[in-house]
Amino acid sequence: MRKIVLSLAISLDGYICDDNGGFEWISGHGDSNLNTSETDSFDEFLDTIDTVVMGSIAYEDCILTSLASFDDKQIIVATTRNLEGRKNVRFVKNDICNEIIELKKQEGKDIFIFGGAGLVDNFMQNDMIDKYIIGIIPTILGNGRKLFRGAHNEIKLHLERFTVQDGIAMLTYIQRQ
Repeated sequence: MRKIVLSLAISLDGYICDDNGGFEWISGHGDSNLNTSETDSFDEFLDTIDTVVMGSIAYEDCILTSLASFDDKQIIVATTRNLEGRKNVRFVKNDICNEIIELKKQEGKDIFIFGGAGLVDNFMQNDMIDKYIIGIIPTILGNGRKLFRGAHNEIKLHLERFTVQDGIAMLTYIQRQ
């Protein structure tokens, strides 16, 4: 069965982007002393998914940059606004969680929850995320957009895998049974 996977980079203080929606700070520190023998590859991760779900702000932040790597994916944008579309983009103005529950029942690869925080919160409140892949970037931003807003029930997780590359710790959690 398809899984719903949240995969995001966060600063050490829990931000997913800076105040301007920028991601330039997402990089390691270049020191490989603590690198693990296993590594994580975003390109390999992209091979495991066929659908990307994002909120309208994340869509607007990424429309000229990282969306190019999603050309062969279905992109679903949760929004109440009218936004400029692309050939592989579908806008959902009703309950995004119900849309994704129905999509999860269909054949296909995993479903990638790209962000932002409001969208992630909806999926967390409905206990729908099967796997959390969080890259902790060795940076303290001090401000920006937070990943977790709160106001959801406790979710107990199990650390399934971790890697370290140039100071970036990639942590993969699944829900505890």
